Amino acid sequence: MMSVEKLINQSFGFSFNVKEYFLLIMQNIWGVVRSWARDWLKRALDVVFALVGLVLVAPLFLVIAIAIKLDSRGSVFYHQERVGQGGRVFMIHKFRTMHQESEVATGPVWAKRGDPRVSRIGAYLRRFHLDELPQLVNVLWGEMSLVGPRPERPAIVGQLAMVVDHYEHRLAVKPGITGLAQTRYHYDQTIADVRRKIRYDLLYIRNMCLGLDLRILLRTVTVVFAGRGMH
Repeated sequence: MMSVEKLINQSFGFSFNVKEYFLLIMQNIWGVVRSWARDWLKRALDVVFALVGLVLVAPLFLVIAIAIKLDSRGSVFYHQERVGQGGRVFMIHKFRTMHQESEVATGPVWAKRGDPRVSRIGAYLRRFHLDELPQLVNVLWGEMSLVGPRPERPAIVGQLAMVVDHYEHRLAVKPGITGLAQTRYHYDQTIADVRRKIRYDLLYIRNMCLGLDLRILLRTVTVVFAGRGMH
């Protein structure tokens, strides 16, 4: 009796190896399972850290809120549209670090050292990245992850996608509160900065795993305590 392999080879005129085909299927299945497990573990880590973090920093939230209100006029929190995974727009939450309506005249622009739009308490919040703490809520809702490329504003994303190669590839994963680029490089101030940081973002996406996320989180702690944020 003719084997299935020989029958296919004679009928369609090409070489068919059952063992190679089986191995290829198993490799694809393993790739899907591994990707699902990685995403599930990442999401579990996000939820646990976000819940614990919100409980631990609740007293600090109150202190920061009072300091912001005493320092300058305006709301405690700042809400702004950002571009997330797959190009979906969501509302990011931060402690307000700039004077009220500081971008009315300029429109969306990058932050810079000695930025006159930043309030006195805002400078300290940025230096120690405390203004990012409310984004734990974004993580809890699934709009962000603890670790990933930083989300940017829609207007700026459109501009950068036209001048920075592969910029849109960073939208393949959820944006993060911290990331490989943030722990290795300073805030974006020029197109050259973006081009350097996109390399870190793409490197992270290619090698994304639980171990790498934990290493980035540990490095973030040292960056925060060293006060290496924008100020």
